[in-house]
Amino acid sequence: MTDILIVGAGPAGLTAALYACRAGKSVLVLEKETFGGQITHSPKVENYPGIAQMSGTLFADQLLEQALAQGAEVEMETVTAVRRDGDTFVVQTEGEPYRAKAVVLATGSHHRQLGLEGENELVGEGVSYCAVCDGAFYQGKNVAVIGGGNTALQEAVLLSESCAHVTLVQNLPVFTGEEKLLEILRARDNVSFITGTVVKALRGGDQLRSIVLESDGETTDFPVDGIFVAIGQEPENEPFRDLVPLTEQGYFDVDESCVTDMPGVFVAGDCRRKGVRQITTATADGAAAAIAACRYIDSI
Repeated sequence: MTDILIVGAGPAGLTAALYACRAGKSVLVLEKETFGGQITHSPKVENYPGIAQMSGTLFADQLLEQALAQGAEVEMETVTAVRRDGDTFVVQTEGEPYRAKAVVLATGSHHRQLGLEGENELVGEGVSYCAVCDGAFYQGKNVAVIGGGNTALQEAVLLSESCAHVTLVQNLPVFTGEEKLLEILRARDNVSFITGTVVKALRGGDQLRSIVLESDGETTDFPVDGIFVAIGQEPENEPFRDLVPLTEQGYFDVDESCVTDMPGVFVAGDCRRKGVRQITTATADGAAAAIAACRYIDSI
């Protein structure tokens, strides 16, 4: 039996572990893939307060070491379900079950990818999923934003302020984002639009040089210094939909308090509904969820 079991070892989950350990609680963190989560795919992080520059991997490694030094235990396990059993919770995995007094779900989400050959290898070498995170690296360069919803339009607005040229590539015949955002982009001389077009391939070897576009059965090679893929995110909350309500998009329908309607269950990070998904908001959630979980345990 552990006091607090945390599902997910991204910035939110590891921050929750750090805070819970410092409050004197026993903590077990279960992670199915990579300690650190999405941030490990960022070669440079320059927007974390107090640290001018670091790699995402370094940040993840240091946060993990910090949590372990405070007494957290970590295991590589895939959690398949969580259920209440009296005053405690049973956390079912593909291996053995675990018991805990409280559970923090920090399952995160991942950017939906194009699914093209070489995409993973080019992350940080011309392929990005976050203009806020990586846009500064493309100052004065030509980039393309793949997508047509609000996220893609917002990314394009931000990039157009520093990039030489921004091209929006949408697979549908129209853009689905807000008209106000489109008006801003249409008024800028360094923004152009391509609709009804699909990205079929990435070219460039170790560094992205161009993308192959297909429209009406014809393909063209389109030179770019970088692309920003903005076709949505996918939360990983389906196994827990009976425990915590989900939004239509699959995110935990929980506010900034990180407290759910199920006593003893808390959520943190990109897995919950929110307007901004950054390292800072993930770590803030981790702290809030851990403090709430500690208060819950102290009250039972």
